[in-house]
Amino acid sequence: MYTLTIDETFAAAHQLRGYQGKCENLHGHTWKAELSVSGEELNNIGLLIDFQEMKAVLREITGMFDHTNINETAPFDRINPSSENLSKFFYDEAVKRFAAKSPGLRVNSATIWESSTSRCTYTASLY
Repeated sequence: MYTLTIDETFAAAHQLRGYQGKCENLHGHTWKAELSVSGEELNNIGLLIDFQEMKAVLREITGMFDHTNINETAPFDRINPSSENLSKFFYDEAVKRFAAKSPGLRVNSATIWESSTSRCTYTASLY
């Protein structure tokens, strides 16, 4: 099994609805999104998938939020833009996009970093 991982940064603001503390106020982060995929079959030149193809998918997703108020972008206009909800959103979007491009590829996880010391990883249930 081969595993490839890439990351991309984006700048965006958010606020946590119902939170008791400073994060209830609008504030910004330089977020980092990390995506990990795996598969067993290499193509005819020995690649699972070109890193550039992976980066293009991740940039499509981060581009939805770059330099925005995440609270104003669906589905986060309805649900809290927490690291937990963002990591699940990135995972689901990556699954959809890779299914169309590389059906043999499995998305392992999506990690969202709010800072250099705080992150959340979403991994699909194995059950």
